[in-house]
Amino acid sequence: MVAITVAVMGSTGSIGTQTLEIIQDHPEEFEVVALGASKSVELLVEQATRYKPKVVAISDPLLEKELRQKLPPKIDVISGPEALANSSSISDVVINGVVGFAGLPITIAALKAGKRLGLANKESLIAAGPLIQDFRSTEGAELIPVDSEHCAIHQCLGLDTTHDDIKGIVLTASGGPFRGFSAEQLRNVSVGEALSHPTWNMGPKVTVDSSTLMNKGLEVIEAHELFGIPYENIDVVIHPQSIVHSMVTYSDGATLAQMSNPDMRLCIAYALTYPERINDPFGEIDWSQIINLNFEPPDRKAFPCLNIAYEAGKQKRTAPAWLNAANEEAVAAFLLGQLSWSGISEVIYETLQQWTGENVDSIETILKADSDARLIASELIKSRN
Repeated sequence: MVAITVAVMGSTGSIGTQTLEIIQDHPEEFEVVALGASKSVELLVEQATRYKPKVVAISDPLLEKELRQKLPPKIDVISGPEALANSSSISDVVINGVVGFAGLPITIAALKAGKRLGLANKESLIAAGPLIQDFRSTEGAELIPVDSEHCAIHQCLGLDTTHDDIKGIVLTASGGPFRGFSAEQLRNVSVGEALSHPTWNMGPKVTVDSSTLMNKGLEVIEAHELFGIPYENIDVVIHPQSIVHSMVTYSDGATLAQMSNPDMRLCIAYALTYPERINDPFGEIDWSQIINLNFEPPDRKAFPCLNIAYEAGKQKRTAPAWLNAANEEAVAAFLLGQLSWSGISEVIYETLQQWTGENVDSIETILKADSDARLIASELIKSRN
């Protein structure tokens, strides 16, 4: 058996470390050839020592010297804003687990190089959906979603690439730590409370997004870009057990659902080996036990981020890029104690009110949209302090 070569970008984060767990358990099936992280030198060194990649990339150039000193000379070390993107094209499969807009260059580089991309970085599709669609047509390029909801839809669709018979899709959301809270109760929630997710173990930014339902809003846009489903045919339901990850309803009324216990390794392994299945029962359900599955509509008044995301998606052009940038700025401020939880949605809404309506015609347009929205959002945050 020839091992599948893998580049793990964002290797020190939640998706990256879980990817390496899978690879460690299946050493004959996978070979790590590149690792990349933003600034976590110690963990990156530990990973590189264990997996012995050809290349290690770090975004912060100030950390390159320290990294070189701690790694064997035979491992190539590169640094800078494009380092992760530049190191990702030497593998068969690229796992993009970088959080936020910073993951966009990796997505573009992997698809342009005709690689399989396991995409956990939803922001790539949200900010630059039309451009990503162009790169997906590169010979050999393949995009497999790693988000649990989109991985579920991908599995439900199987080999159906036309989507002609699809009536709609349903994305499930756990509801996060504040399910059932009123708008009044949400005004004074703390950072610690927002980071206490009931079912998933994720990084801080994604966990806060889950608490506001912005994560689900971003996933609605991602689903539209990935599968070409109109926004009016994409629904969201709260499902606190996180057993049903998404559903596809067909024109004859049949609904297919992908079900498993919450475990991101299932989605990562799916991206690594598709269309084969790995011999490791991640998320397997014990059907001999009583299982209750509950579904309820989201409270769109208490969690306005969901509607804001739908509207930005429908506006198209650079509106989703503005949405993503404003959200990243607002969440960062919340985590630093500079903005209240309810202020997150308010800053995003007020930022989008100043959107200038540009079309997406180049990566430069996306970069400018991201920069403009961040500037406006940061000023709005400052004005509240």
